Amino acid sequence: MALPHAILGFLSLEPMTGYDLKTQCFDRSVRYFWSADQAQIYRTLDKLQQEGHIQSELEIQEGKPNRKVYHLTPSGQAVLLAWLKEPQDLPVFKEPFLMQLYFSSGLSNEEILKHIQYQKQQHETRLSEYFAIRDQFEEVLDRHPQDPMHRAHQLQFLTLKFGIQLEELYLKWLDDAAQVIEGPQEH
Repeated sequence: MALPHAILGFLSLEPMTGYDLKTQCFDRSVRYFWSADQAQIYRTLDKLQQEGHIQSELEIQEGKPNRKVYHLTPSGQAVLLAWLKEPQDLPVFKEPFLMQLYFSSGLSNEEILKHIQYQKQQHETRLSEYFAIRDQFEEVLDRHPQDPMHRAHQLQFLTLKFGIQLEELYLKWLDDAAQVIEGPQEH
């Protein structure tokens, strides 16, 4: 997926500023599976505007800096819809810890286990964050089934379920890895 498609997707939900895209979208809602820095977002907004896929309006504010609010154009909606209909290839998976483990034969078992434990703590923390988000999602989905955004929330919830299952898989794999490093247990 390209960053322009993500931005078009967010703008299809509601008009936003570049700052809103960064803080509300990339830093909060999709940060676990897609990231973008502020400079990338603004460069992409400029390009999308030059291509006619978005337009901006200057929102005058009293006592605050003015805001440049972006919204989707029909052209942008068409680009987004075309992308949504395309099948997606498998992503290139980059996992620094796996690369580290792959070459760790020169380390002691204790050093490797220390790395595994650190990874386990990181994944447990992320899983806890996902569970907190899940609780919020379930409350919204249960309370407002007639909300026009219900389908969008259901689809967003599916991405969260993927994250939860992925973290659970990581934790199981880390336990298996620790057992391999520790060796057979004497009974």
